Amino acid sequence: AGDAERHDTGATGPAPNPTSAIPSPSASSDGSKTSSPAGRSTPGTPAPTGVPLTWTANSQLWELGCDHDYVIDRQPAQVPPPPAPQDAGTWAATQSAVHGGNTIVDVSVQGRSSTAVVLEDLRVRVVGRTAPAPGIAYSMADGCGGGLTPRYFDVNLDKDRPIARPVAGEGPDGKTVSTMHLPYRVSATDPEVLRVKASTVGCDCRWYLELDWSSQGRSGTVRIDDHGRPFRTSSVKGLPHYWYGFVDGVRQWVPTTG
Repeated sequence: AGDAERHDTGATGPAPNPTSAIPSPSASSDGSKTSSPAGRSTPGTPAPTGVPLTWTANSQLWELGCDHDYVIDRQPAQVPPPPAPQDAGTWAATQSAVHGGNTIVDVSVQGRSSTAVVLEDLRVRVVGRTAPAPGIAYSMADGCGGGLTPRYFDVNLDKDRPIARPVAGEGPDGKTVSTMHLPYRVSATDPEVLRVKASTVGCDCRWYLELDWSSQGRSGTVRIDDHGRPFRTSSVKGLPHYWYGFVDGVRQWVPTTG
């Protein structure tokens, strides 16, 4: 997330490897096929290597699909109308917009094969804190309307040591999703979506996530960011705040009240 970064494509993790992490069957003396135990290697069967999962990250999500603030250092007459949610990335990039107040990131995680991969922990790394970005807060809210049910996490970027804390959320049917703590399990046919909402009231923060995994006796950590760059979230506290409304029957940016 942030200024003119490539929001429309979504960040991605390692590309899928067509080579399965499951050990290949080996021939026995009588010509039959036998498989080696998971996680162990036999002559002619290399041990699993590489990261056994893939991921993608979408940082251009709005609350309930319709409500979000962007900080833009331009006057209202220079800012185009709010985009459709699916066009948010392109719109934000052309306006050098920064996420205002919070950033919502969906991280889709999937195994490369049928072998289970356990997601052990999710951590937050803040790599920069500066004064809030200058500009005006522009609201995308214009009335909210009504897949996979995400696992919800909340992050307070203003903490010295921010933690990705599991919280309850809302599923696609509108019902409350109870809090679910790690670990989770994924495979090629059993993906998970981790929804992280990171918020600030006091900084222009740059941050990324670390996801710990384990599988077949191996473990590791993948960094989840925005195309190799940190996500970015800036406070809207004290900034002028506008929404897209009507003045004398004409649609335009209008100062919020209250």
